[in-house]
Amino acid sequence: MSTTTACGPTQDSGYRAVLGSPHVARLLGGTLIGRLPTGMAPIAILLLVRTEHGPLALAGALGALYGLACALGQPLLGRLVDRHGQSQVLVPATLAASTAFLLLPCTGPAHHPVLAALTVLVAGLATPPLEAGLRALWVVLLPDAGRQRTALSLDSSTQGLVFVAGPLLATGFAAGAGATSALVATAALGLLGTGLVVTARPSRSWTPSEFTEAVHWTGPLRVPGLQVLFAALVGTGVALGAVNVLALSAAEHHHAGWLAGVMPAALSIGSMLGGLAYGRHVWPGAPARHLVAASVGFAAGWLPLLPDPAPAVAVLGAVLPGTFLAPLLTVAFLTVDRLVPEGESTEAFAWLIACIGVGQAAGTALASLASVPLLVAAVPLAGAAFALWLLHRFNDRLSA
Repeated sequence: MSTTTACGPTQDSGYRAVLGSPHVARLLGGTLIGRLPTGMAPIAILLLVRTEHGPLALAGALGALYGLACALGQPLLGRLVDRHGQSQVLVPATLAASTAFLLLPCTGPAHHPVLAALTVLVAGLATPPLEAGLRALWVVLLPDAGRQRTALSLDSSTQGLVFVAGPLLATGFAAGAGATSALVATAALGLLGTGLVVTARPSRSWTPSEFTEAVHWTGPLRVPGLQVLFAALVGTGVALGAVNVLALSAAEHHHAGWLAGVMPAALSIGSMLGGLAYGRHVWPGAPARHLVAASVGFAAGWLPLLPDPAPAVAVLGAVLPGTFLAPLLTVAFLTVDRLVPEGESTEAFAWLIACIGVGQAAGTALASLASVPLLVAAVPLAGAAFALWLLHRFNDRLSA
């Protein structure tokens, strides 16, 4: 088991100290840039199909396929990282994903949807596990437990920027130079971010554990506590996946088109603020209790959105669950680090990310099927409540 804990810091563990540590700013920035394609690609794919006058259903299906492929590919690539090292996996994965993005316009998605779907599938499956890889590096970069906790809070808080900046970049490139340029930019940013990561010494020198040869075929999924945590985070993902549909529903109902973009951004801003606040202090109690407390806040935060409030209230309401999201994810990653068997950290972090991604796909689908605003708003609440129930019901497994 990993020895990282959530105990108090023995050194200065403020954000300035963490960012000033060798390689931290470069790896964090590189990971953010390298993950921008996950925020850009769904929008870029949609815009490409619509530019070719393809049906909206096809655009949505290709975007959903990309998201699902990303989620499925992360644990597989994470296991390869644990066995062979970061550079040996991240470089070919990024090259494959970027090549697929560049080839997608050549397939003519509106006229050759099967070929386009295969290309999108490759782009999603080959998405490099940069986020999981960074989480596995924190214990190497920051041996002090307090600084690790601060770094995870900073990491979890800033990752929301991917889903704010990504869509804006994709639409900006498409508006300025066409939908194809958005995909070219997506490929280029993926290469740039991964390049910054793999050329950094900690990533280059990161070596697999000597225990990885004997890894069970189920990997970290065999650990009861991780089973509970991963299942709960599917529910968290459902809530996140329903946000875009909820925002679109509110925008149409109130004739306020700006809500479709502002509500998801408000959730991300709330997450950033909550994560930064959480990381500034050492909180009493075990991590398992923190998981339940953050889940209570995350679930309760959706209640004000049930009655389909006025646009301004809806934006403020979206900030509320967001403030508990980054703390929830921070403690989740700390829990994984504590429970994961030796030599399986990257795969375990990748499974956590994948479960959230699967939940997001399910949440988008469920919210899209709802016929009235109340039912749409009930989807994120139901997902968050499911996560809370699991974490509370099986809290003893998380404390093991």
